[in-house]
Amino acid sequence: MLNPADDALRARLAERLPPAALPPLAPRHVEEPRGGRPGVAGLVVAPATAAETAFVVAACAAARVAVVPHGGGTGLVGGQLLAAGPAPVILSLARMAAIRSVDRIEHALTAEAGVPLRAVQEAAAAAGRLFPLSLASEGSATVGGVLSTNAGGVNTLRYGNARALCLGIEAVLPDGSLWRGLTSLRKDNAGYDLRDLLIGAEGTLGVITAATLRLAPRPAAMVAAFLAVPSPAAALELLALAEERTGGAVSAFELIHRAGFDFLDEVGPAVRRPLDPVPEWSVLIDLGLPPFVDPEATVSGLWEAAEARGLATDGALALSEAQRREFWALREALPEANRRIGAVSSHDVSVPLAMIPRFVAEAPAAIAPFGPLRINVFGHVGDGNLHWNVFPPKGGRREDHAAARQGIKRAVFDLVHSLGGSVAAEHGIGRLKVADLERYGDPVKLAAMRAVKRALDPAGIMNPGAVLAAD
Repeated sequence: MLNPADDALRARLAERLPPAALPPLAPRHVEEPRGGRPGVAGLVVAPATAAETAFVVAACAAARVAVVPHGGGTGLVGGQLLAAGPAPVILSLARMAAIRSVDRIEHALTAEAGVPLRAVQEAAAAAGRLFPLSLASEGSATVGGVLSTNAGGVNTLRYGNARALCLGIEAVLPDGSLWRGLTSLRKDNAGYDLRDLLIGAEGTLGVITAATLRLAPRPAAMVAAFLAVPSPAAALELLALAEERTGGAVSAFELIHRAGFDFLDEVGPAVRRPLDPVPEWSVLIDLGLPPFVDPEATVSGLWEAAEARGLATDGALALSEAQRREFWALREALPEANRRIGAVSSHDVSVPLAMIPRFVAEAPAAIAPFGPLRINVFGHVGDGNLHWNVFPPKGGRREDHAAARQGIKRAVFDLVHSLGGSVAAEHGIGRLKVADLERYGDPVKLAAMRAVKRALDPAGIMNPGAVLAAD
C-alpha cells in the first residue's frame, strides 16, 4: 500500500533541497497533450543533480510514496500522469537541463534528462554532427522522456529509434541508488545490459538522469521527393528501389493517404500541395547524401527509375532546403488537422513491411460494422509504423461515436496482432494501453517483465500503473 506525499515528506525534502527544487504544482504536471483525464495532483520536486534525484527517490522509497517522473509532458498514452491513488511525488527533470559534453571524435554527446531534444540537435549541429532523432514534439520532448519511451520518429528507418542512439545512461534505481552508466563504448558485453532495460521502461524501473547519445556525420546534402504511388504495395517497392539506388541514404520514407489532404482542405493548417491533382497515395522521401554525389542527379534518377517501373505516376522534387521544408511542413501538418477534426479512435501500430498492404486493405472492413466513418492513414512506412486513425463523417462529431471507440480499437488491434504486428509502435504503453499489453503481449514476456519489476521495485513506487497494472 502506497502513502500520499504529505507535509512530513515535503519537510524532509526541504531539509536537503533548495527552494527551487520544490516548485508549485502547475497545470502541465497533471495534463496530457490530447486533453484527456487529468492526473492525480501531487508534490512537485525538481532536483538539479543526479545526487539530489537519488536523495528524493530514496526518501520516497522510505516513505512508500509513488514517484512519477515528468519530462516534457508530451507523451500520448498517459505515462506521465498517475491515473488514481494517493498523491505522488511528481519528479520534474526540468532543472536537469545541461549538455555536459560534446565529443566530435567519439561522435557522442552527453546530456541531462531535462534537455529538450531540439537543443541536443542544435548542439550536435554546432559541432558539425547530427543527432537524427526527430519528432513533432522535439521542441518540448526531453532526453529523459524520449529514452524512457524509446521514441521513434521519422528517421528510424536509417538511424534507429532512441535505444539505438544511446550509448550509456545515468539513472537512479527505485531504492535511491545511483547507477553511473554513462559511457561512449560501442562494445561492452560485461553482463546484463541495464541501459536497454531502463530505456523504454517508462520510468517504472528507475529515473534516467543523463545519457550519452550517439551522433552521426552530417549529410553533405539533404534532398526530398514527393511522389504519387499507385498503392501501398508500390510504395514498398519504391522504398526498396530508393535504398538500392542511394546505397542506404534514405533517411525517411512517409506514406500519406489522400484523406490527409482532404482534412487539410477542411480544417487547415494551410500548406502548399506539392502534387496536383492530389493522388490517392503518395510518399515523401528524404535523402541524406554524402559528398561527391550530385543531389539533383540522384533524386531525378530515382524519379525516372520509379516512373519507368510503374511505381510512381507523378512527382515533385525538392532541390533546395526551402522546398524540402515545404514538403515536411505538409507532413507535419497532418496530425494537427487530425486534432482539429477530432478522432473517434487513434491507433499507433506497426506491422511487418510485407503486411502493410494487407492491413491497409482489410482494416476498413474490420470497422465497417461501427457505421460510416472516415479513415486517415499516414506514417513511417519505412519501419512499418502507421498512424491509422478513425474519424466521424464530415460534419459529424466524435462524441456521437464514443460508444463505438473500444470496439473500433479492438477490431483494429486484433487485425494488427493477427498480422504479427504491435499495438504500441512508438508511443509506448503508458497507462492507456496497459490492458492492450495484457491482451496481446506474450505471456512469457509479461511474466518476465513482472519479475523484473518486483526485483527492482518491490515496493512498487516507480510510476505505478504504467506499462504493468499496479499490484
